[in-house]
Amino acid sequence: MLTKNLFLQGIFPFQGAGMEKPVPIHSELSHYVPDGVINQTLYFRGGNSSPELITVALLRNGVPMRYFPIGAKSDVHVPLRVVEDIEGGSAIELYLAAPEGVSGSVVIDLGMVEH
Repeated sequence: MLTKNLFLQGIFPFQGAGMEKPVPIHSELSHYVPDGVINQTLYFRGGNSSPELITVALLRNGVPMRYFPIGAKSDVHVPLRVVEDIEGGSAIELYLAAPEGVSGSVVIDLGMVEH
């Protein structure tokens, strides 16, 4: 069985639309799992330059499956101990929720494997 490591990563500016209104961070932070392949998310690392708490949401087919809160001017590393199979044909995206009017940059590093 061949495995492939994948990463959704980068540094992106954001403008908060409200904590209840997660919005896409950037088109680079989406991935389509090919048919016949299983994807597993292994870890998340994130950083937040803003003076407020933000949350990064991992969505599968438009439905949140994980939330990663990142404190004000802080960072987080979350090794995922519960790893779910994400079936081929699924769309994976990262969204961001921040208080309305708050701006800053978010650092994203999402590590995945496909087999």
